[in-house]
Amino acid sequence: MKTIVFLVLASIGLAFSLSGAVGILRMPDLYSRIQCSSKTVTMGALPALVALVVGEGIDSTYASRALLVAVLLLIVSPTASHALARAAYKSGVPMWDGA
Repeated sequence: MKTIVFLVLASIGLAFSLSGAVGILRMPDLYSRIQCSSKTVTMGALPALVALVVGEGIDSTYASRALLVAVLLLIVSPTASHALARAAYKSGVPMWDGA
């Protein structure tokens, strides 16, 4: 059962990371790319970190480090995305014409 949960979480993380990477390459403007990159960090890394906790066990040193990184990602990623988008807007980076 533990292996199945590990594989499902790792697959979810891989799928979100892959879709975010494709989105970064395909999106037309900076603001859409920022959204794709924040999705990749949040929804790609968090399931992978939880998969690490499940795979190694909750009482391992990997678990405490992975959970600490997950909490920091939840705080830092949206903040960094907001700061990037605000700086781009303030400096006059144009939005895509189809937006």
